[in-house]
Amino acid sequence: MSSVSAIFGTRLVVAPVTSGGASIPIGFGGLVIECSSRPKKKATAHHIKTRPRKTQPWDIKRKPTVYAPLPPLPPEWSVVIPAADDSDAAVALAPPPTPSP
Repeated sequence: MSSVSAIFGTRLVVAPVTSGGASIPIGFGGLVIECSSRPKKKATAHHIKTRPRKTQPWDIKRKPTVYAPLPPLPPEWSVVIPAADDSDAAVALAPPPTPSP
């Protein structure tokens, strides 16, 4: 269960809950102030604050690695033309015979 101040993002003064007419003194004057004395950083703010720092001169002056350019990509579709011998191509492209029952 989250606190009211966590939901609204502001400090709120909350009156104590009484049951049966009896009041229980909580805090100063029966009021409770919700706040955090040590708030925690959230994701990105934490990563920025705690990221590793470069302290060595050789590391600060280091440049990024330069890689050779990649070769051109092959075409996505390529047309395969059968050889000049048409008899082999006709045999390879002919559908298989269907079995007779």
